[in-house]
Amino acid sequence: MASIQNLHDLQWAMQTIMSETVNLHSISFFLSQPNSNCYQETENSMNISISADINSLTYFSDLLKVLGVAKKTQIFLRNLEFHGVEWEMHQLRNLHALLEKNSNIKLTVFRRNRFSRECLLELSEMLKKNEGIKEVIFSESGIGSAGAELLASALKLNESLEELQIWEDSIGSKGAEELSNMIEVNSTLKLLIILDSNPITATPLISAVLARNRSMEVHIWSGEKTSKVVEFVPENSALRIYRLDLSSACRVACALGCNTTVRSLDMTGIRLKSRWAKEFRWVLEQNNSLEEVSLSKTCLKDKGVMYVGAGLFKNHCLESLYLHGNWFGGIGVEHLLCPLTRFSSLQCQANTTLKSVTFGGGKTRIGRDGIMAILQLLMTNQSLVQFGIYDDESLKQEDIIKIFKSLERNATLRCLSLQGCKGVEGELVLQAIMETLQVNPWLEEIDLNRTPLHNSGKTEEIYQKLGQNGRMEPETDLLKDMPLTVSRSCRVFFCGQEFAGKTTLCNSISQNFSSSKLPYLNQVRTILSPVEQAVRTVGIKIKTFKDEDTKISVWNLAGQQEFYALHDLMFPGQRSASFFLIISSLFRKPNNREQKSAGEIEEDLLYWLRFIVSNSKRAGLQSFLPNVTVVLTHFDKISQQSETLPVIIHSIQRLRDKFQGFIEFYPTVFTVDARSSSSVNKLTHHIRKTSKTILQRVPQVYDLCNDLIKILSDWRTENYNRPAMKWKEFCELCQVKVPALRVRSRYNNLQKVDKRRRAIARSLHHMGEVIFFDDLGFLILDCEWFCGEVIGQLIKLDAGRQSSTEKNGFISRKELEKILKGALQSHIPGMGTKVFENLEASDLVMMMLKLELCYEQDPGNPNSLLLIPCILEEGRGRTQKWQISTSDCFYAGRHLECDDSSHMFLTPGFFPRLQVHLHNKIFKSGTQHGATYSLEKYLISIIINGIHIRVELGGQLCHYIDILACSTKNLTETLRLFRQLIIPAIQSLCQGVTLTENILRPECVKNLTPPRYRKSQFVSLQQLKQTLLSVPADSMYDYQHTWVPVADGGRPILRAGFDFARDLLSDDDFREVLHRRYNDLYHLAMELAVPTENKADRPDHPVVGDEPNSRVEPTFDGIAKGVEAVLQRLKIIEREIRDLKQEIQGLRYYEHRLLMQLHHRVNYLINYSVQLEERKVPHMFYVVKTENHSKRLITNVISGMTALKLHMLCEFQGEMHVVEDQMGCELMQIDNRAVMCLAPYMKQFMKLLTFALKIGAHLAAGMGEMIPDLSREIAHLVDSSSIYGAGGMMAAGFVGATAIGRVEGIRNRSRSRSLGGESSRDIRQDLRTAQQWLVDFLRDQRCSTGKQIAEKFGLWRVRYIDDGQIAWICRRHRETRVNEVIEVPV
Repeated sequence: MASIQNLHDLQWAMQTIMSETVNLHSISFFLSQPNSNCYQETENSMNISISADINSLTYFSDLLKVLGVAKKTQIFLRNLEFHGVEWEMHQLRNLHALLEKNSNIKLTVFRRNRFSRECLLELSEMLKKNEGIKEVIFSESGIGSAGAELLASALKLNESLEELQIWEDSIGSKGAEELSNMIEVNSTLKLLIILDSNPITATPLISAVLARNRSMEVHIWSGEKTSKVVEFVPENSALRIYRLDLSSACRVACALGCNTTVRSLDMTGIRLKSRWAKEFRWVLEQNNSLEEVSLSKTCLKDKGVMYVGAGLFKNHCLESLYLHGNWFGGIGVEHLLCPLTRFSSLQCQANTTLKSVTFGGGKTRIGRDGIMAILQLLMTNQSLVQFGIYDDESLKQEDIIKIFKSLERNATLRCLSLQGCKGVEGELVLQAIMETLQVNPWLEEIDLNRTPLHNSGKTEEIYQKLGQNGRMEPETDLLKDMPLTVSRSCRVFFCGQEFAGKTTLCNSISQNFSSSKLPYLNQVRTILSPVEQAVRTVGIKIKTFKDEDTKISVWNLAGQQEFYALHDLMFPGQRSASFFLIISSLFRKPNNREQKSAGEIEEDLLYWLRFIVSNSKRAGLQSFLPNVTVVLTHFDKISQQSETLPVIIHSIQRLRDKFQGFIEFYPTVFTVDARSSSSVNKLTHHIRKTSKTILQRVPQVYDLCNDLIKILSDWRTENYNRPAMKWKEFCELCQVKVPALRVRSRYNNLQKVDKRRRAIARSLHHMGEVIFFDDLGFLILDCEWFCGEVIGQLIKLDAGRQSSTEKNGFISRKELEKILKGALQSHIPGMGTKVFENLEASDLVMMMLKLELCYEQDPGNPNSLLLIPCILEEGRGRTQKWQISTSDCFYAGRHLECDDSSHMFLTPGFFPRLQVHLHNKIFKSGTQHGATYSLEKYLISIIINGIHIRVELGGQLCHYIDILACSTKNLTETLRLFRQLIIPAIQSLCQGVTLTENILRPECVKNLTPPRYRKSQFVSLQQLKQTLLSVPADSMYDYQHTWVPVADGGRPILRAGFDFARDLLSDDDFREVLHRRYNDLYHLAMELAVPTENKADRPDHPVVGDEPNSRVEPTFDGIAKGVEAVLQRLKIIEREIRDLKQEIQGLRYYEHRLLMQLHHRVNYLINYSVQLEERKVPHMFYVVKTENHSKRLITNVISGMTALKLHMLCEFQGEMHVVEDQMGCELMQIDNRAVMCLAPYMKQFMKLLTFALKIGAHLAAGMGEMIPDLSREIAHLVDSSSIYGAGGMMAAGFVGATAIGRVEGIRNRSRSRSLGGESSRDIRQDLRTAQQWLVDFLRDQRCSTGKQIAEKFGLWRVRYIDDGQIAWICRRHRETRVNEVIEVPV
């Protein structure tokens, strides 16, 4: 009965599957059960139990077949589980068929199944072909190594299976190896879980996963206690190894070498030896992904840790290394920390990526070697953030104190752990910790748990201070609160030509400064052999003396011309306490009797005076003038009857007068025997006295500077006399030694603290104590070494001998470093290597690049050649020619000359800097693609966008620069390149020296005429523009500038010629001239200030003045309206401009219209009183003052003025002018009545005339010959402040006495009041008053009759025939216009 029921349940299961009424997702088969039954566990899952009898087993096979043909089941079925199945071939084939037809089955589980060899083979074939199953689980199925081998062969071809689990089976080492081979091929498997009886199975599997960089999660257990062996989780890239033997660990280490999937490796608790550590060294050197390694409690000893430390040298990815609980000692610590430590300032830290290191433990013995390594690490490491020593018993109290002291300069460490260390105890340790926290705000955490100090409850103060270091500090002005004091350091610059005796003089002065200790030296002469006298000072030598509390440094500048280019770098800055001694020998050579002439000495002094003035302007010296003393050496060789010495002193006096206002000369010229200390006594006293005076005059320095001088000196002593220190080292020194420059909180505004430190460094630089430039990361502490041995080496380079260079001046970076390395060697025995160990030659090259002493041929390329301009060869003797020379070439040139070349020049260091600066500006901008750049000593040759440019330095004292260009492009484009690139680069380097721009004759540019013939072949750019402003409008376009001829010994070099102004100026410059003329007329209309009128005459309409019936309202308002009409016409003209000639034509019309309006109004004012006075005297007068046989107009009258002369104008209608050879009338003195009578009249009448004269000075012909001579006389006043009264007594005549002085005030106060706003009655009253003064004045001078006026002024009274008006005209008009006038005698 039971058997029938069992079969009934199996039949129901079969029918249910065939009817497809249930959506089955999961089916579990349980075979070898006592009874067969079937039940639906959930809505979508079914459990089928089959007994061991034959009938029931038949149903198992049939069910597999039914599942293979049921359509609905094929869609929904996902999981198959088989429990206790002893597989036969036909059953496995049915399963094969089922899985082959149903690709939706993803999980297959075999629990306690049994497979024969043939069945395993069939299962293998099934897995090879299956493309649907994602997960297969074998649990207690006894597949063994053979089954593992077959599974591996199947999975080598399977591309769908993602998870493989083998639980509680023993696949053995062979099976594991086969699976590892499968892993090397299979890339789809994502999860591998194995529980094996032997842990050896883990080794090949995890090794294969790591070696092939598989992103496969691996979990391997082993043993009866089911302990984990290996775990790898790709999601967090963590590999944890719990239990492996030594050989297995070595194999895993080998697999990690090229692995990229593991970020964290944890081998805590595994017993390792040096053999494994040796393999791990290779891992550290090769692996680029491992970031965290924990080797705690692995029993590593010294040898093993040495391998780990060796691997860190080449490792660039590891960030955390934990080694606590191991058994190594001091040697191991030393080797472990070596790659993290620097042993000199030149050495780079080998490993900069490791951020966290811990070690220690009860069996660790750090010892003496270990503590020294720890201290060196903490003092020099620049990357470590976390450092820990755990449970150490070997470190003593004094060792802990040293550790905290070494942290004073460490700005990178954030966390320090000393938990469990027995040496952390006592008040001394607590004090050391607090002192460290006082100067080191960067430490965020100190872990002292389980230490005696912590157990005693004394760590609360430490944690409180850590909290304070983390607080925000209030913002303060870090510079204002630094106290100032008088500097105690002064520099004396010894300037002079070579063989002047500067070094000998310095030695004698040194003896005088030492006289208190060696009094007998005052009478001792320094005996030098001729050989010693011939030895020249190389570079800059510095000797320091102490005078009470004042430090005096003598900077002996080399007198050889090859060193001149480097003197600019050492010139004192704006705040520097310094003065100059210009030393000149009275003889040409030190060992002969050839005495210098006064001219030669004057030439020597003149160079250095100009050098000092030029550099003072460039440095911005404003507080006081440079102090200069002149010293003449070799005076002992001069005979007492010498006649040349007074002449020399007189020439020096002339120089003193010439440079008054530029230099403060000491009145006494010292004449000394430089070899005798007694001879230089007075000079020594002068140096002492002047030093104290200068120190009182210069701006005060920060009080900290005097302290830092001592601190820096001590630092050099402690660091093997190092000549330079990096900025980071300076900051560390300030943090430790200078509380005022200390960062007190890690949240401080570091930029402000850095600004404060830089201010101190700059102050030390101005004092001459260090050399510091903001752009560089260095402070030069030994100025003499830098100036003489380093910079001086550049002068010794011979570009012609450099085998690696093709172009003159270029040198490879390695060659330059090699030469500079020689300069680093100290001449003191035993000191050379120490200096070299503390400074890198490549740092000096970078310094030279930033100081623009050299530049890279290919910027950004580390192998680029370097060019050093100061070693270039001169090419002036070579034949010069343009690379292109065609008929369509344009030639342009500009001559930039020092505005005050008698006192200043472009210093010798200017042009080399320009050569570097201009190169960097062109190529670093990234916009000038394809540009070429080549240099000679005094020449820069550039080709940019097809424009060939030459920049030449010229002049005996280098006081001008010529820019020449040849191009097929138009002139405007070429000059625009000058204006936008070349000239700004030049001007940016010559601060304080004004350069005037001149136009070179194009013929000189075309033929590259030598500079000595170009001295007269240029014209000022501004002068040419001003000339164009003074010619008639219709002459502007065709105006020609004439060039004078040049000859050499009667041989013609350049013939006389001319060039059109339009060919000398760019279109931009020419239009600027036109617009300036428009602006002058526009400003006139603005001064007249009338409302805008919309109606304007067209250009083809007749001019108002030309219309026979035109009537002009006799008021200033009428004048203004006429000007406004012209302005309206100007706007139309500007819109219609199409080219330059058309613009000029518009300008001509504008001038003519405006000036005709003014002309009619002036005529009205002249003739307003015809009926009243009948014009018995002329009205148009002006006053001049005679100076040096020339006349200057008076523009402002002041009571008390004397020695003036009154002149009259010819008043012929439309052609007023100054009468030539007019005697005039003496005006002995101006009284108050004259000023009161003339001022109101001038306010109205002469304001209008002044504008007419201003326009006339620009446009003489456009005035219709109106007042042409007067126009020329006031031309120098136009466009200057003097035209508006700034000239005082020398301004614009009675014609503008008061009105001109008030024009600017009227312009600024209000434009709302028009000239027509005043009543006609007031104007007539003013005119009547002025006329009455003139009549009275002429009567007093007995010049009231017509005959007397004709004699004095050359004017005759006439009446116009056409309108009957009266005028006073000259002889020329009376004779040539006899048909228009009738003489009317008075």
